[in-house]
Amino acid sequence: MNPFENVREAFRSIRSNLLRTILTALILSIGLFALVGILTGIDAMKNSLADTFASLGANSFELHAKGYTNRFRRGGVQGKQYPPISFLQAKLYKKAMANDAQVGVSAFISGAAEMKGNGVKTNPNMQVIAGDENYLKIQGYNLVQGRTFSQTELNSGANAMIVGDEIRLKLFPRQSPVGQYVSAMGRRFLIVGLLEKSGSDGGGGGGADRLALIPLETGNQLPRQRALTYDIKTATDQPGTLAFLMGQATGKMRAVRHDRLGQEDSFTVESSESLAATLDSISGKVRAGGSVMAFITLLGASIALMNIMLVSVTERTREIGIRKALGATAVQIRQQFLIEAIVICLLGGTLGIILGVLGGNLVAKFVGSGAFLVPWVWMIVGLVICVGVGLASGYYPASKAAALDPIDSLRYE
Repeated sequence: MNPFENVREAFRSIRSNLLRTILTALILSIGLFALVGILTGIDAMKNSLADTFASLGANSFELHAKGYTNRFRRGGVQGKQYPPISFLQAKLYKKAMANDAQVGVSAFISGAAEMKGNGVKTNPNMQVIAGDENYLKIQGYNLVQGRTFSQTELNSGANAMIVGDEIRLKLFPRQSPVGQYVSAMGRRFLIVGLLEKSGSDGGGGGGADRLALIPLETGNQLPRQRALTYDIKTATDQPGTLAFLMGQATGKMRAVRHDRLGQEDSFTVESSESLAATLDSISGKVRAGGSVMAFITLLGASIALMNIMLVSVTERTREIGIRKALGATAVQIRQQFLIEAIVICLLGGTLGIILGVLGGNLVAKFVGSGAFLVPWVWMIVGLVICVGVGLASGYYPASKAAALDPIDSLRYE
């Protein structure tokens, strides 16, 4: 019996026990669906976040006050809380780094602001940021209409604003927002520029579309309940110098913050590379956990498949005896049952892989990834797993069938 005849015989046996075969294949499909789906979703989200990090600038890093916004405990002991970076400290740092890199200073004003203009208002989820002349360039935001803030507006704290595309759609859907006025946070602002549509940033924040940017000095003048904390982003046009620049920036910020010799930094330095490394670490752990759960499901499927193959051997004992009496060798009988097990695994595995790819991309779509990812590596791995499960589950039943005595098999009832 050649391999093609074995495949035809495998399909004949599958059709004769269709319900039992479908249930076994579905178990295998669920396992591979979990494996491929989790890995595809992780890769899609990772690619989306990697694009976001790249848009923030590969040769840039940010400085934040340590422990100011997030209180933490270590071993039950309250971590030390350092004061926020003040406006004076941000200006001194920017001046000190002026000859080595571009420095952008910004302050978070509100994440739940409501904009009013043209007789309508937006949802109260607009983000207001106060930034200097370098903010847009360092963040990678582009203007499609209007202009950036003039130096006079930056120095005097004028009521000027640059808005994102979602604000334009809400307030000025049929006209240009440049030159129009909006009211926000108790003030009336003149729109001088419109940001390019960016879409989702991967975290549900809408990227720059919900952003309202005002001059840094204007943000300092707004009434507030607590002092602003300033974020400082430093960028360089020279690739390969980021590590040196981060060390230089750390030294200058320590001098600005008056950190004593031997004292830990009162601020943190974060680059897109460090965020990407953290993402790799987290995604690796999630991938490992998902793989373990999928492996357990596949193990259950292989046990169920082995049980079905053993039952099939028992039911077909007389058939095996007839084949041996007609000259079939033990190797041919073993091949027949092994191919049957592999066919069942491939049928269920193919369905699981297709569902896994679709499910993984669907999950990634919900969290902001726009591209459809086809994980060829994981698909190939899934097919290899299918064949491996078929071989592992079918070998013992196939060996048992091959070892049957033809005389005893013909007498079997």
